[in-house]
Amino acid sequence: MRKLLVINPNTSTHVTDLLMQHVQAAVGSHVAVRSVTARFGAPYIADEACYAIAAHATLDAWAAALAGPQTAPDAVLIGCFGDPGLMALRESSPVPVTGLAEAAFIEAARHGRFAIVTGGERWAPILQRLAQSLGHATALAGIHTVAPTGAQLAADPVAARQLLTQACLDAVRQLGVQTVILGGAGLAGMAAGIQPYVNVPIIDSVVAGAHWALRSNALPPQRNSPGFDMPWVNLSAELTALGVC
Repeated sequence: MRKLLVINPNTSTHVTDLLMQHVQAAVGSHVAVRSVTARFGAPYIADEACYAIAAHATLDAWAAALAGPQTAPDAVLIGCFGDPGLMALRESSPVPVTGLAEAAFIEAARHGRFAIVTGGERWAPILQRLAQSLGHATALAGIHTVAPTGAQLAADPVAARQLLTQACLDAVRQLGVQTVILGGAGLAGMAAGIQPYVNVPIIDSVVAGAHWALRSNALPPQRNSPGFDMPWVNLSAELTALGVC
């Protein structure tokens, strides 16, 4: 049985529970999904400062998960639409690593040009940079953010569905895209309710990340064992143990 580690880079355990529910449903019973929650940082990532802290928290959560008694994973999924710490973790891991955004970009690009709809106005420049760094800047036609954060949207699913449906319709009408990514861990499961009202595919970033896990053996790891190439000072014991002596 393949083993997937899902890292929630924020400190909200209810987001971790939501990720677990939807990732496990997407991959099926033949994949063992394990989750870990950030030990520090923001309850929900909503701006540049939170995002910067979350990259550290992602590495720390991964190191803590590896230090536990459970069997090492076959793949790692960063459960945040923004993938904080993606490149650093990929560089440090002996197994494939991706995040919700990268997985969703890959799936969306297969359809042609795409738009992103997500919660939190400060996410737009973060996601634009990420798309550029991952080679999807040309395929990304635009980013539509709604004012409520992902956490606020998740707290009122009925109102969120109405708001996000309109945002998806606006993205298709204004940008002429072939697909729309509904991005955010807190928005897991909402795409299915929006799809009947939109005439292009709506991609759930959490489902896209889960499906990537089933294909991840095609991605070569960058090292044979987990670790970093520099010694660490004043970090967690688990991170320090993975640094060079």
